[in-house]
Amino acid sequence: MIRLRELLRRGGAWLLDYLYVARWQIHAFLFPADHRRFLKGTRPGAAPVVLIPGIWETWQFLHPLAERLHAAGHPVHRVKGFGYNHGSVPDMAHMVARYLEEHDLRGVLLVAHSKGGLIGKYVMSASDQAWRVERMTAINTPFSGSAYARFAPLRRLRDFSPRNAGLLKLARNLKINHRIASVYSAFDPHIPGGSYLEGAMNVRLEAMGHFRPISDPRLLAVVEAHVAGLSFGSLRAARGGHPAGRGR
Repeated sequence: MIRLRELLRRGGAWLLDYLYVARWQIHAFLFPADHRRFLKGTRPGAAPVVLIPGIWETWQFLHPLAERLHAAGHPVHRVKGFGYNHGSVPDMAHMVARYLEEHDLRGVLLVAHSKGGLIGKYVMSASDQAWRVERMTAINTPFSGSAYARFAPLRRLRDFSPRNAGLLKLARNLKINHRIASVYSAFDPHIPGGSYLEGAMNVRLEAMGHFRPISDPRLLAVVEAHVAGLSFGSLRAARGGHPAGRGR
């Protein structure tokens, strides 16, 4: 049984998570960032990064990641027309694929949050542009769904049910998992089952929340390490990342 202290701690994580969402959504609305300043990398030959936000998130929600990766020398892209990412996973994956093709991006590093990780895996496994993607870092992605999604009032949220046919089909594709790093919080109020992905680099952070960890220095360090192509040992050592290993 979870003790009262732990319940209060988790309840606080819920509250802080939503306050974080409100802060960034308001900030993006009032002070929209110009993505064009991220398009030119500062290090010759640095691989392009493409950001894939979660459901009802604009690319600006991933601004801390854009800043960190651009400072590391990478050109950082957002997919034009993605909006608040309210379309189906296949439809949004098609948009990402077309963006990669139109801009002739190669050796792409996908950095995704939540639903964005499902979109990224779809691009890597079921797209005619999959060859353009080298690897993906997914943050708090419901690869096995979320038990809460079955009770959601909106269809797009119910798509994350563990029983969803599309989600199950995507989960059965294990061939590309070794090119994915799944980074997730010790407690995620939206994904009670966690984001462990069989065969992937799994890094559990001692962080609380689904959204708030996006700006956590520990997460930023782990993402930068994976984008840089560092070894699993280096990845799990980055700023407090806790290794969950490969496979089970």
